[in-house]
Amino acid sequence: MPKIKTHRGAAKRFSLTKNGKIKRGKAYKSHILTKKTTKRLRGLRQTGYIAACEAKKVHELIPYK
Repeated sequence: MPKIKTHRGAAKRFSLTKNGKIKRGKAYKSHILTKKTTKRLRGLRQTGYIAACEAKKVHELIPYK
């Protein structure tokens, strides 16, 4: 069997934790920031995690990470 290619877009967006969860960045923090509250922007800085139901799909995209 040949090796599976890594999806490069997914590799740049997701990373794995030691426990096997998949970390992701939050959306909506790049532009039109003036109307968003400071509290909301602070929350967007935190890392998010992929839901368990989506994790299998992402693992297929980044098999060697």
